[in-house]
Amino acid sequence: MTDTKKPAYFMVQIKAKNMEEMIQRYGNFAIPTLALYEGEMIAGSPTPKVLEGNWDGNWAAILRFPSMDLAMAWYNSKEYTPLKELRINELTEEGRVILVEGL
Repeated sequence: MTDTKKPAYFMVQIKAKNMEEMIQRYGNFAIPTLALYEGEMIAGSPTPKVLEGNWDGNWAAILRFPSMDLAMAWYNSKEYTPLKELRINELTEEGRVILVEGL
């Protein structure tokens, strides 16, 4: 029996107040922190195709990590925490971030 960890995925929907400011103040700094925890952004779009339900954002993204442990380590890391707080408190009107374990 091998000990294989399942990947973890953040699914993100945000409504940025100003997308250019969001990229300059958040995106340019947050994306590089992913690699410190073996993560990567595998998809991102201002116009995802909504198949069911409502979507009121102006950015959607999917982030992948090798494990739930690494995903949570990044989310709570000293590198990302100030950027997360900036995103939540200044740059977005609302957002949804969920973390799911892969199969």
